[in-house]
Amino acid sequence: MTVVPITAAEHLAFVQSQRSVSFLQTPAWGRVKTEWRSESLGWFDGRRLVGVGLVLHRPVPRLDRFTLAYLPEGPVIDWTGEIGVWLDPLAAYLKAHGAFAIRLGPPVRTDTWSAAQIKEGIAAPGVRRLTELSGQWADPVGARLAGRLRDAGWLPQSPEDGFGVGHPQFKYELPLAGKSEEDLLRGANQLWRRNIKKAAKEGVEVTVGGGPADLEAFHGLYVHTAERDRFTPRPLRYFETMFAALGAEDPERITLYLARHQGDLVAATVLVRVGGHAVYSYGASSTEKREVRGSNACQWTMIRDSLAAGCDVYDLRGITPTLDADDPHVGLIQFKVGTGGQAVRYVGEWDLPLRPMVYRAFGLYMRRRGR
Repeated sequence: MTVVPITAAEHLAFVQSQRSVSFLQTPAWGRVKTEWRSESLGWFDGRRLVGVGLVLHRPVPRLDRFTLAYLPEGPVIDWTGEIGVWLDPLAAYLKAHGAFAIRLGPPVRTDTWSAAQIKEGIAAPGVRRLTELSGQWADPVGARLAGRLRDAGWLPQSPEDGFGVGHPQFKYELPLAGKSEEDLLRGANQLWRRNIKKAAKEGVEVTVGGGPADLEAFHGLYVHTAERDRFTPRPLRYFETMFAALGAEDPERITLYLARHQGDLVAATVLVRVGGHAVYSYGASSTEKREVRGSNACQWTMIRDSLAAGCDVYDLRGITPTLDADDPHVGLIQFKVGTGGQAVRYVGEWDLPLRPMVYRAFGLYMRRRGR
């Protein structure tokens, strides 16, 4: 197996041949992350392309010739067998081209918890975390992969609370394969069904956004949401770049949804889709008129559209594993549990130091600046 650079066209063609790939492993994502240098790599078995990866390179301050090579939610390879045949040539290539470490996030599950298990856990006074629940489905591929990465010298990076520097280890997903709209509604809890009906009764209209004015309207609501919920918003320019890059790669890759009530924008969401995988990427909601349930209307529209597009899963992205009723993060999992679905833990992100001294210096720098 050899690893060499490939063109964006070769990379995209391979992604399109797969049933499910993270949008963070598409060539277009490299054009979104303008603060990183990106390259597409391919794994070849002889002359046959058998795997691809988008690598984002982050330079070391004052040591620009060295980079952290990051493959978010990737690479796109066969994770079920012997990983050395895939990762050893990757490490050799990246070290030869100036990487001081590799960070990757295999798209491989380790555990799955049903909505019913989570509800029971939240109600149980002695249970504080997902990982304390019994009866979850454990994926032997994920468990074996974690052990093999550790044996090969890779270092786990995912924090206990589930939210770290990179992408979340714990997610909430709604399986769509083989289901109808009626099945999905039955699977949602009573509150979700009531809120969907409430939005329809109140006359909330959800439309697909198009031009710059719609994106500006979304961004204004998103900034309002950030101020209310106390997180740092991304600038409008980031979303302009994201929609331009992903939309140019595939016109159906990214979609903006806008929920209005009597002309007022009450909620807005962003959906990203690659093959059979649909992702709820960003959301925003107004503080006023929350009673008309615009957020539920947007979510239900995205779920229905993902189902109609033949997707296998609707991905509500990150959660923390807390089930503690006193933890402010528990509201996030409670909202997502309302869809039915399931909580999933992935293998998480792992680092392989290629130049240990530079890697330690980079870690010290990141700790000093608060990551």
